[in-house]
Amino acid sequence: MDLGLQGKVALVMAASKGIGRACAEALAAEGATIAVGSRNQEMLEQTAREIRERYGVPVLMRATDVRREADLAAIVNATIREYGRLDIVVNNAGGPPVGSFEQFDDAQWQAAFELTLLSTVRLIRLALPHLRQSGSGRIINIVSTSVKQPIAGLLLSNAIRPGVIGLAKSLSSELAPDNITINNVCPGRILTDRLRKGPGMQQKLDQGISEQEALKDLARDIPMGRLGQPEELASLVAYLSSSHAGYITGTTIQVDGGLVRSLY
Repeated sequence: MDLGLQGKVALVMAASKGIGRACAEALAAEGATIAVGSRNQEMLEQTAREIRERYGVPVLMRATDVRREADLAAIVNATIREYGRLDIVVNNAGGPPVGSFEQFDDAQWQAAFELTLLSTVRLIRLALPHLRQSGSGRIINIVSTSVKQPIAGLLLSNAIRPGVIGLAKSLSSELAPDNITINNVCPGRILTDRLRKGPGMQQKLDQGISEQEALKDLARDIPMGRLGQPEELASLVAYLSSSHAGYITGTTIQVDGGLVRSLY
């Protein structure tokens, strides 16, 4: 299926590795022009170079900390200067730290809020004038299955990420007259560095279990019987970015191999 992304410009955050990089690659594979941001300058440069070489599309990169409004403004402005338009925004960021309620003080709650929710608010605000000019703007927020089923040990994520869902649902009505869609994608247990360093893995490693066996254990209660790959989630992001998904907005879709048992 041709997703019709030739000539579109996509901005993808936290794109130096993992899910963010997979999203950038999926969009590039469909012919979109790409702008990528991440805090790790060296890794981001390598990612941008490899995407250019592999897919033959222009790739702009800029070191970006999504917690800094000035950084977000800089990458949006650089994208417009370089390409003259912006059609697709993929909001993505690393998750808040693990822990239980009594471990977190006000500063840690504030930091989690800025990383998880306020960064999304800011980037949408900065991109919105350009998405309106596009005539078919797309916003995709990468969140977590914690918005549908809280995850033990991820209190900050459980508490704050649902705010992104509320934001998207509200904006889906506000932005519909401008033909802008906004949707949320929820990774389940996707094989990334974050999963490898997560609380479930660390607990198993502390018990002397090998990484390979620990990963198998994490897959045991997934109906599909395996962990997901970043590319499988990225395929959905590419589809939601396309004209074929023009009537899909305000939705929250998990990519989790059936892990979440909720009806909604």
